[in-house]
Amino acid sequence: MGEQPGLDGPGLVTWYRDSHRRLVDTLAGAAPDTECFTFLPGPSSALAFWARRQAHETTVHRFDAESARGGAPAPVATEFAVDGVDELLRGFHARRGSRVRTDRPRVLRVRATDADAVWTAHLSQEPPVTTRDASGVAECELTGTAQELYLALWNRLPLPALSGDPELAALWRETSAVV
Repeated sequence: MGEQPGLDGPGLVTWYRDSHRRLVDTLAGAAPDTECFTFLPGPSSALAFWARRQAHETTVHRFDAESARGGAPAPVATEFAVDGVDELLRGFHARRGSRVRTDRPRVLRVRATDADAVWTAHLSQEPPVTTRDASGVAECELTGTAQELYLALWNRLPLPALSGDPELAALWRETSAVV
């Protein structure tokens, strides 16, 4: 990865753009059967995994930068946001390192209002197990557009509409940081 650039202002922007271009060129130029490390379930090819992961990473931090600048951040496309919620709930939080845990079994539902997308997260003393369905009774449900859910679940926006137990939503906010 190398040394940090020690840059600020226009020099940092140039460095970032150059680094981004090298990443895109590397992914685009690699053979489809190239093997590389992955740490989440996801696309079948390792290169598709990293393209997806970096697209979501860039989108969340683009939102951070645009918010810091002031004004309205660029929108996140609905299908892309759905994929990002899926990656977060069924990828990151399915891992051992997820801190979203409860003393007793609990159920949190997440429902996109602008897409056919519903997730049911079963919380316990183990990592959450999330399915893409609306099965069972949820104690708390978060509803909003896919973009609202994507940014809220990454703790960039307040949680959208909530029904049921607000303590379960607060648990998410307090413990869901990805480390």
